Amino acid sequence: MQLKIMPKKKRLSAGRVPLILFLCQMISALEVPLDLVQPPTITQQSPKDYIIDPRENIVIQCESKGKPPPSFSWTRNGTHFDIDKDPLVTMKSGSGTLVINIMSEGKAETYEGVYQCTARNERGAAISNNIVVRPSRSPLWTKEKLEPITLQSGQSLVLPCRPPIGLPPPIIFWMDNSFQRLPQSERVSQGLNGDLYFSNVLPEDTREDYICYARFNHTQTIQQKQPISVKVISAKSSRERPPTFLTPEGNTSNKEELRGNVLSLECIAEGLPTPLIYWMKEEGTLPFNRTCYRNFQKTLQILQVSEADSGNYRCIAKNALGAIHHTISVTVKAAPYWITAPQNLVLSPGEDGALICRANGNPKPRISWLSNGVPIEIAPDDPSRKIDGDTIIFSNVQERSSAVYQCNASNEYGYLLANAFVNVLAEPPRILTSANTLYQVIANRPALLDCAFFGSPLPTIEWFKGAKGSALRGDIYVLHGNGTLEIPVAQKDSTGTYTCVARNKLGIAKNEAHLEIKDPTRIIKQPEFSVVQRGSTVSFECIVKHDHTLIPTVLWLKDKGELPNDRRFTIDKDHLVVTDVSDDDSGTYTCVANTTLDNVSASAVLIVVDVPNPPFDLELTDQLDKSVQLSWTPGDDNNSPITKFIIEYEDAMHEAGLWHHQTEVPGTQTTAQLQLSPYVIYSFRVMAENSLGRSLPSERSEQYLTKAAEPDKNPTTVEGLGSEPDNLVITWKPLNGFESNGPGLQYKVSWRQKDGDDEWTSVVVANVSKYIVSGTPTFVPYLIKVQALNDVGFAPEPAVVMGHSGEDLPMVAPGNVQVTVVNSTLAEVHWDPVPLKSIRGHLQGYRIYYWKAQSSSKRNRRHIEKKILTFQGSKTHGMLPGLEPFSNYTLNVRVVNGKGEGPASPDRIFGTPEGVPSAPSSLKIINPTLDSLTLEWDPPSHPNGILTEYILKYQPINSTHELGPLVDLKIPPNKTRWTLKNLNFSTRYKFYFNAQTSAGSGSQITEEGVTTVDEGKMAMASRQVDIATQGWFIGLMCAVALLILILLIVCFIRRNKGGKYPVKEKEDAHADPEIQPMKEDDGTFGEYSDAEDHKPLKKGSRTPSDRTVKKEDSDDSLVDYGEGVNGQFNEDGSFIGQYSGKKEKEPAEGNESSEAPSPVNAMNSFV
Repeated sequence: MQLKIMPKKKRLSAGRVPLILFLCQMISALEVPLDLVQPPTITQQSPKDYIIDPRENIVIQCESKGKPPPSFSWTRNGTHFDIDKDPLVTMKSGSGTLVINIMSEGKAETYEGVYQCTARNERGAAISNNIVVRPSRSPLWTKEKLEPITLQSGQSLVLPCRPPIGLPPPIIFWMDNSFQRLPQSERVSQGLNGDLYFSNVLPEDTREDYICYARFNHTQTIQQKQPISVKVISAKSSRERPPTFLTPEGNTSNKEELRGNVLSLECIAEGLPTPLIYWMKEEGTLPFNRTCYRNFQKTLQILQVSEADSGNYRCIAKNALGAIHHTISVTVKAAPYWITAPQNLVLSPGEDGALICRANGNPKPRISWLSNGVPIEIAPDDPSRKIDGDTIIFSNVQERSSAVYQCNASNEYGYLLANAFVNVLAEPPRILTSANTLYQVIANRPALLDCAFFGSPLPTIEWFKGAKGSALRGDIYVLHGNGTLEIPVAQKDSTGTYTCVARNKLGIAKNEAHLEIKDPTRIIKQPEFSVVQRGSTVSFECIVKHDHTLIPTVLWLKDKGELPNDRRFTIDKDHLVVTDVSDDDSGTYTCVANTTLDNVSASAVLIVVDVPNPPFDLELTDQLDKSVQLSWTPGDDNNSPITKFIIEYEDAMHEAGLWHHQTEVPGTQTTAQLQLSPYVIYSFRVMAENSLGRSLPSERSEQYLTKAAEPDKNPTTVEGLGSEPDNLVITWKPLNGFESNGPGLQYKVSWRQKDGDDEWTSVVVANVSKYIVSGTPTFVPYLIKVQALNDVGFAPEPAVVMGHSGEDLPMVAPGNVQVTVVNSTLAEVHWDPVPLKSIRGHLQGYRIYYWKAQSSSKRNRRHIEKKILTFQGSKTHGMLPGLEPFSNYTLNVRVVNGKGEGPASPDRIFGTPEGVPSAPSSLKIINPTLDSLTLEWDPPSHPNGILTEYILKYQPINSTHELGPLVDLKIPPNKTRWTLKNLNFSTRYKFYFNAQTSAGSGSQITEEGVTTVDEGKMAMASRQVDIATQGWFIGLMCAVALLILILLIVCFIRRNKGGKYPVKEKEDAHADPEIQPMKEDDGTFGEYSDAEDHKPLKKGSRTPSDRTVKKEDSDDSLVDYGEGVNGQFNEDGSFIGQYSGKKEKEPAEGNESSEAPSPVNAMNSFV
């Protein structure tokens, strides 16, 4: 019967107890309550191999329990140890622990030996392990005279350590006189035996203080070997050699290790170049998760080695000249280890039982039994027991059968000792778990209800739910051997009262337990991964939902530890806020929500990024005449990978303080081969760049002066242009100081005529940018070259460019100038080109001078300034736009080169035909009478020919703004006044007036006038009541005036927006229906429209407030004529403006322009 008491708890969280604990309890021996009689049990003892500090008292532990309390005795080296006879030895009260007082007197060595403790009462005796007590030792190094070691570079070397044998063995390391560890590498390393191995030595290995130190941890002391002096002599050439092993020796070796230990295999080789070590297992693979390499792969370690790791291991040493291998045969032995350790037995009188003791090892251990510390072969006989190898079988036991049995399993590598008692008792059931224990469990988790029990014979356990429930069985319940009831997945309906019942033949016991199911705690809003820049603010959110009967506590952690004690970290309800984030704030932030029953957590990573830190440790190597290698150490990338490095240089000789871009390299590269220019004092600096920006520059590197050399390039932008007819000015862009490549920069300027047989003429000039060659023929092509040179030599042969000597004015005028008149405002001019030789320069084009001599009309004779039109290149014709009709013009043509104009061609005179006249300059209505109106006008400012007549059209407008019949009247051209008679009284008329030449009708001008009122009707009206004096009439007129003002404002605003409005409609009504404006695209009647209609407004005359109509001048456009001309003529005759000739549209009968409405016209419409 296997029993164990559960610890008593008033309130348990059943869901939090690991299920594996109860599974273990099912197979482990349960303990007997301490109030019952039982044999002794060893509860604590010192380790088998007990190394003590000789400077402290010796304490050998031995603790036991039992009923009655046990007494203690000791043996030393196999014989009884009488502690009463030694005043330095005492035993603790109620314990078997020995205290040996060696601090006052005595020596630790006196008490070396093998100790064993025995705990005994009336039911039996238990014994401890054999405890081997040894004092630790840290002996000094033996004095020895070490001779200095001298050898040539490339040779191998082994510096022996050979530390003194201590207990436990010391830890070995090599240092110098300054207690600085000696650097180790693939070439230099320390072996497992403590020796220092050199695969090959270098001159820098020379030193006088190679010191081996041994640290004895148990006594906290360090011993030092005498320093070893090593001198390495530099050899002119060290002979390379293939590897050979320094350790182990030979081709094979053997290694034995115990199961569970760390297997360490070592191979160290010498050779030049330094060999590398590789490992493999023959006929197998190295265990992946238990293999590690130490000492630059010279040591192979396998953790927790087992018998399966036995086999042959091969180490391979390889360099460029060859490879060798060594095979290590590994055998894994095993000290005894338990398969089944004996467990305590509690039996009732008459029951049967067994003690089983099974162990394994390599070699197989031997099993022996003891009873109460005495070999079972000589122990008192017990008829109830029978020994069968590793098992003792008990049958029909009685109270006298109680005893403590020891099982000993041993082989040559160690032993195991286990105590197990047989206790014969007759006890009714008892439940050891506290009554009415309340269990609170989270839903959907296991619920474990304890029912620790004891009884002899072993009671049976049953569980019930509620007052009248049946025994709990089935898939939803699991009953463990220790009495625990498990509900694997507790639900809300699992809540209730459960009863545990224990029965045996001697009685019955009951106990109640209460179960409550709680809602789980959940984090419904988890903190999120964040990447922020240094100095900013970050916030993590954590919202928790929990059972209403539980009170959660929320804790924030950083990297599984507490938050820094910093005011920048604030917790506000559901948020953790970090302000002014720094690099140290990077990490994992975890929100932990705890209740008494469960806890949940959620984590988020914070990455703090920033521009990189500047690179440092700039170093120049491989310094050549025109290149150098720059290396550097990158600064911290601040969590954003460096994408590239930017290298800049300063030229302290020519441009001190000014940094130039040299090159860029990828962010994975920390060296750059830089191409250099000669004769420059270089300094370099490096900047790192990541996705957030560029770092500050590094510190500048050391300066590096490159040797002078001849220039490697020649001046650019070489040109040859004459400033005078008899010279050649050669110019170039000089080299800067950086490009000079050396001192004494000069230029060799060479030239010769392109078409001649002359040799090159050369001259060397100082560091300037031009040279003037005098006495050259006019405008002759020259071949030119400019070569750089300095004190070291010449630059490469320069390229040859072509230039020309100075230009002179052209000698010949264009001939055969012909003029063709196209229309009244346009003429075409043709001419013959001049011979190229007579141009004496670069042909720029031809220039036409033209001017108006006089008008064909004698009334308008005047002279205007000359106008100029230039045609680029070699064109031999051009158009003259913008001419005035009915005018005589004179022109000549000249050729133009870079120097200026040549002579003019003979003048050519031509005339333009008549054109349509412009509108009359003004039109006024004067002297209105009852039936007549007088019109007075000024002739057109531009008649453009001989006027043949004036055309006058007019029509009445009634009170509803309807148009009457149109009257057409022709007036002689010599008239400027005309009176219309027989008109209707008090009637408004609209007039359309234009002039005409033989070429057609010109633009029209419009005006309106009103005849006077009939005096007879006026007299009749005077006899009527004068309503103007009535108050109601005055108020009505004010309202009408206000309404008119509002309408005027609205019309004016809509006119500015280009929209339609009623006033326009009324004005259109005044015009002749036959002469309404037409749409430009399809000829249909149009309307005023805004800019969004994409149709131009109709342009016409406006009537000023003085009722005098001014004409609008128009120009002819030059855009379509000539080349490079877009301007009107200056006072010197050059063209500086645009001619425009946009004719106003005519009505169907007569020439009427469609007016844009104005406020004045709108007012007239209302009169």
